[in-house]
Amino acid sequence: MNIEAREIAFILAAKLYEDGKLSLGQAAELAGVSKRTLMELLGNYDVSIFNYDAQEIEGDFKNA
Repeated sequence: MNIEAREIAFILAAKLYEDGKLSLGQAAELAGVSKRTLMELLGNYDVSIFNYDAQEIEGDFKNA
C-alpha cells in the first residue's frame, strides 16, 4: 500500500473535522490546504461541511 503523507494528513483532518474535534480552519491547516480547498475535498469524500444533527437544526429553526 502506497499512501502519500499528504493524503494521510487529509484523511486525518477530514475525520477529526467530521467528529467535531477540529474546526474547518484547523482541519485545513492540518491538511495543508486552504479552507476553500478543504471544503471542496470534503465534498468529494461525502463529508458534510455542516456539523449539525437534526435536533440542532430544528432548534435553530425554532429560534429564527
